[in-house]
Amino acid sequence: MPYPDRMARWQPNASERLVLAALELFEERGYEATTVVGIAERAGLTKSTFFRHFPDKREVLFGGDAMAGLLADGIAAAPAGSPPSAAIAHALDAVGRDVFHAERRAFGARRRAVILAHPELREREALKGIGLTEAMRAALERRGVAALTARAAAELGALAMTIAYEHWTDTPGGEEFGAVARRTLAEVREAGAAF
Repeated sequence: MPYPDRMARWQPNASERLVLAALELFEERGYEATTVVGIAERAGLTKSTFFRHFPDKREVLFGGDAMAGLLADGIAAAPAGSPPSAAIAHALDAVGRDVFHAERRAFGARRRAVILAHPELREREALKGIGLTEAMRAALERRGVAALTARAAAELGALAMTIAYEHWTDTPGGEEFGAVARRTLAEVREAGAAF
């Protein structure tokens, strides 16, 4: 069969293939030594295909704005009259159902290890966290939650999500993300009350 590498770029799941290739290369070579061309080649795709999905190699592990939208939609879909913490719990359940399901746990642990090992990726992770917090705050305000309460709830929700993700990825075969996140949210609220 002529040009097998060229055929590969038309196969489905290009974005997922690029993410997995990047993760493998970051693990093997380090973030700094990995190139966009190397990621595309590992995925069996072209550099231009990479740039159709991601603006640069730093973004390949961060999924764009999908998570922020999922959190905002989860808060919006919470039952009417739900307090802010219940609306955030509803959003974290959606994240667990749609993103952090059992098949993604091992990938999540690998992704987290790569991010922790590279300052530029830790910085990007922090920026993503700010965006997620803002998405939750804005979604809570759209539900009529007062600005200061929405901000505090979003900050606590983001902290709970981060801690829950750490616990979830550190526990192979453990509970589903939604259960871990709900328990962590309750613990964070309790710690906040003690403040």
